[in-house]
Amino acid sequence: MARGSNTSNIIVVREAKKAMDQWKYEVANEIGVQPPADGYWGNLSSRDCGAVGGHMVRKMIEMAERSIANTPQNR
Repeated sequence: MARGSNTSNIIVVREAKKAMDQWKYEVANEIGVQPPADGYWGNLSSRDCGAVGGHMVRKMIEMAERSIANTPQNR
């Protein structure tokens, strides 16, 4: 990957960007990480940013599992 390019954080559904950003701040607050007021996360520690991202992934997996479990074919 080229230096400075950030291809891992591409939002597939563009309409979801605002909601994902808002959710990131909510998750940070839930786990006790002070989110940056200016929107720049680069001054936070890798540990804090990783914790926020990790909790977001856990919640997404939980939502997907609930969705799958509640489909008519799986009841």
